[in-house]
Amino acid sequence: MRAPLSIIIPTLNAETDLPVTLAALIEGLQDGLVRELVVSDGGSSDQSCALAEAVGALVVTGAAGRGGQLRRGADAASGEWLLFLHADTVLSQGWSALVGAHISGQDAAGYFRLKFAASGFAPWWVAGWANLRARLFGLPYGDQGLLISRKIYDAIGGYADVPLMEDVAIARALRGQLRAVPVLATSSAARYQAAGWFGQGARNLWRLLRYLAGADPERLGRGY
Repeated sequence: MRAPLSIIIPTLNAETDLPVTLAALIEGLQDGLVRELVVSDGGSSDQSCALAEAVGALVVTGAAGRGGQLRRGADAASGEWLLFLHADTVLSQGWSALVGAHISGQDAAGYFRLKFAASGFAPWWVAGWANLRARLFGLPYGDQGLLISRKIYDAIGGYADVPLMEDVAIARALRGQLRAVPVLATSSAARYQAAGWFGQGARNLWRLLRYLAGADPERLGRGY
């Protein structure tokens, strides 16, 4: 029986973060869970594609834009289950057994618990809000990962080819079909550290509210 899981990672000049992300996935190969790794690149000018090819990943290329990249990656994947993961997100040790249990136990899609690779009150608060939002409102963001069966992914039409809010759009399409998987996903804090924790968080919330009110993702993406 072939391994059930395809992991899809969108990249754009991700050579700094990608090696650590890939290293954490090795246990899934060793456990017989991971069938393939698909890296969907948006035109990197660094060594992202070379790094992916060096570990045996299937690399697909196309225009930059996370929604489109995720969609192309899914189109190239052959697993019965798909795991979408950001290039700067590292899964906690033991993730393979927990994901395997989810896959064997239910059909619902899943997401992980977010943590930032930074210490202090601000990263704890921002991650805590993200986890609360996912649990109460069913809106996990992309840095919390998305574990979904191919059957459900195809049924809801997959990721939208949009530059921003593709994660919110698919979460809304999955309303009532999302479950928390007890895996810790540690994400890079670089964007928050550069822009300020609460300032970046407030801007993200404002974009979410505008999107939910009907704003065009293309327009929102120009200011991201």
